[in-house]
Amino acid sequence: MSDNTSGTEITVPPIADDLGRVFAEAGFELHLVGGSVRDAVLRRPTSDLDFTTDARPEDTERLLRGVCSAVWTTGADFGTIGGRFRGQQVEVTTFRADAYDRVSRNPIVRYGDNLVDDLERRDFTVNAMAVSVPGHDFCDPFGGIGDLARRTIRTPASPESSFADDPLRMLRAARFAAQLDFAIDSGTLEAMKAMAGELDRITAERIREEFVKLLSSPDPVVGLRILVDTGLAERFLPELGALRMEIDEHAQHKDVYEHSLQVLRNAVDLEDEGPDVILRLAALLHDIGKPETKGVTAGGNVTFHHHDVVGARLARGRMRALKFPKADVQAVSLLIALHLRFYGYGRSGWTDSAVRRYVTDAGDELERLHRLVRSDCTTRNRRKAERLQRDYDAFEERIARIRAEEDLRAVRPDLDGNAIMELLGLPPGPEVGRAWKHLKELRLERGPLTREEAESELLAWAAAEGLAPRRDAD
Repeated sequence: MSDNTSGTEITVPPIADDLGRVFAEAGFELHLVGGSVRDAVLRRPTSDLDFTTDARPEDTERLLRGVCSAVWTTGADFGTIGGRFRGQQVEVTTFRADAYDRVSRNPIVRYGDNLVDDLERRDFTVNAMAVSVPGHDFCDPFGGIGDLARRTIRTPASPESSFADDPLRMLRAARFAAQLDFAIDSGTLEAMKAMAGELDRITAERIREEFVKLLSSPDPVVGLRILVDTGLAERFLPELGALRMEIDEHAQHKDVYEHSLQVLRNAVDLEDEGPDVILRLAALLHDIGKPETKGVTAGGNVTFHHHDVVGARLARGRMRALKFPKADVQAVSLLIALHLRFYGYGRSGWTDSAVRRYVTDAGDELERLHRLVRSDCTTRNRRKAERLQRDYDAFEERIARIRAEEDLRAVRPDLDGNAIMELLGLPPGPEVGRAWKHLKELRLERGPLTREEAESELLAWAAAEGLAPRRDAD
């Protein structure tokens, strides 16, 4: 443990000092703490202002109500009161000195009476620094400033004690390593390996939330390698480590694990506006069907027949287990199911009908599918890579041309349900649905039809199906 660090200067937002004066005038301490201080030391922008205080929650609420435009108390049971102070969201938490039952991870909330005890219960030393407001006294009892300089993730207390209190901190260590491009202290890393099974105490929702934050990091691959190497990934995403399939000299194939991580990095490079978690998940998981579908031919070639279909199924199951929103599950599984369809386009060519089906099946995920397919090219053969990119450039141009001629974003039959019922004299029911589907298939196959062509095709189909149009009695 080090003494309070003197001479350390950080830029404190004026709004933090203003709030500090409110608490000081009432006789309480207020300290900017955690990630707010870490980012200030690193000269990184931050939008969150987190504070700790010796004021009890009821006093904090009273003070915030006097100066904030809005106050919320959803975290009051844990000592946290939030508010909007001069347009900025702030959270103020009473000093804590919790104990944990180490079974459910639920803390036994106990308020502390000093800042150092509060900092010791935090996850990592780089987040266990504080600066008083408005006085700007810097407090670093666990050497966080030194760990920032060394670019190291380390726990304030022993890692065994810290992770036993909250096993999710192990995932958080991997996330901060990816987010900050830091290394994890060797003792901390060993504890993560030894205690990986403790993660089973954490709810799927909390694991998913931390995993998504890791995926959203500037280089998520750094954190993902840590999860696999420590055995943490095995607890909630075993399909990732399973990609490290054995490769022998007689049945060579690309290292699927390394390939998948590179595809993820390629996808990150293709993003336009910030992290796209759906794209990143699809890139990471696009080949998880390969271990289950691996085969070796008589000639020694390795095959992975239908790994796209199997991978989509595995991704659906894993994402559901992690409680991802239904829309996210559908989007990622669709991208994985479609990621191979393009291959072969450059060799055999596609009909306009096949292009329409590609666009229609991708639906709202078409742009992500474009990025995923491009990211999936990791060959070191420059000539092959250039050919694949040229083929996909031409493919996208062809999609754009057909789109300009037809409304591919809303491919629908040339007759709607009402027109079908009127022409065939049918009531609402499954026969109308079958007729609608037939007309949609025609639309995909041949492009737009005139009204007369559509009616003629529908009548011919109905006759073949024994659905001759009904005639009103004279």
